[in-house]
Amino acid sequence: MHSNIHPVILSGGSGTRLWPLSRANYPKQLLPLVSKETMLQATLMRAAALLNAQAPILVCNSEYRFLTQEQCEAISIQPEAIYLESVGRNTAPAIALAAFHLAQVDEDAIMLVLPADHVLEDQAAFAQAVETAIIAAHEGYLVTFGIMPDVPETGYGYIKIGEALAFASATSLTAYQVQSFSEKPSLETATAYLQKGGYTWNSGMFVFTAKRYLQELQRHRPDIFTTVEKAWQKRTMDLGFVRPDKDDFMACPSESIDYAIMQVTDCAAVVPVQLGWNDVGSWNSLWQIAPKDENGNFTSGDTLVMDTQRSYIRAEDRLVSVIGLDDVIVVETADAVLVMHKSKTQQLKAAIQHFESNRRKEHLDHLRIHRPWGWYEGIDRGERFQVKRIMVKPGGKLSLQMHHHRAEHWVVVSGTAKVTVENKETLFAENQSTYIPLGKPHRLENPGKIPLHLIEVQSGAYLGEDDIVRFEDSYGRTI
Repeated sequence: MHSNIHPVILSGGSGTRLWPLSRANYPKQLLPLVSKETMLQATLMRAAALLNAQAPILVCNSEYRFLTQEQCEAISIQPEAIYLESVGRNTAPAIALAAFHLAQVDEDAIMLVLPADHVLEDQAAFAQAVETAIIAAHEGYLVTFGIMPDVPETGYGYIKIGEALAFASATSLTAYQVQSFSEKPSLETATAYLQKGGYTWNSGMFVFTAKRYLQELQRHRPDIFTTVEKAWQKRTMDLGFVRPDKDDFMACPSESIDYAIMQVTDCAAVVPVQLGWNDVGSWNSLWQIAPKDENGNFTSGDTLVMDTQRSYIRAEDRLVSVIGLDDVIVVETADAVLVMHKSKTQQLKAAIQHFESNRRKEHLDHLRIHRPWGWYEGIDRGERFQVKRIMVKPGGKLSLQMHHHRAEHWVVVSGTAKVTVENKETLFAENQSTYIPLGKPHRLENPGKIPLHLIEVQSGAYLGEDDIVRFEDSYGRTI
């Protein structure tokens, strides 16, 4: 008898370790880093391919809810629910939201918890591992997948394998009790683990029933259980998204499932596996799994590479030339360039902290800013003016809004624009333009069947994005 599987996809991370490609408001799981699909889409498809997989539950940050929804639609996956975190509280509370959701219908629902930003190359081995884990989960165990190590990796936590669970050996794999967890070790310790055997990497993927997860959470971290339960009970619906109560969720302690439950419970189990797994936690790890040429280089975009070996070189907008350098990461985007030795990937965190302390924004957003109606990007900026390129999707509409400090000129490049100014509606076609005076309520829509592209020229004393007073918005935004 095969159990229904409820995938729970955790998509709340910021992914700043892959800056400048990944940004806080456009994190790595939303990017096509390894294949034509984004990492989130690949994870959703991987889960959907499992036998008896049900519609997934997603938990993501509120800031990129529309991007997440669009990426689901692009691969024809309709989630059971998309839960929005007003603020990140780590994995234990996020999983609890999904557990409360499932338990209201079936306490014994099998949860398959997957981070949205991992790579798995062997789908068949993954399916076998899940099948084995489900057997153990039905016996009350909280099961994780342990990746069999092939190198003394110091960037992962380790799991020491204990006694085999006899009832969980009905498949080609076996589940074992967890003897202990270890934090990220030194190179000497990691080498000893590899030589001794009996250790796996901690993958961050889990299988258990909703009931058992909530029982163990209430037992070991009643503070997290109580605050998440309150937030979930007072949840609201918003354009198809589920919003836990903001105040209660913010009051919840921030804790990982490893610290909150797995390292303290007496019913932790592990299924050792080889999946072609990588958590893509750094540029170096992305280089390791990327296709390379005869010199060990990965290149993407408009690049010229000479006398260079074992490097990752990615050009997004311009020609990038790398000559006479080995073991480097070079990533170019429209507004930032990273040049770094592969051994220094852990120092990116310090760079992000520098940007934050100096009130820079390159770690937050790309030049192209995505919105539920489309996107905009800056082209030029000077004293009292800025120029933007705007794309509005078919049927998309900006909020009815006004500005206190700026006027706007719009020039239609392609498509049809429906412009409302003080209740007067006008259609504008290609090469036509209009002027929006300062302080006048206005709205831009695309009533056509093709994307609307236009150039916006803003002029005024203050041109910040916070100079928007919204009167009505189709996407439920207030600011």
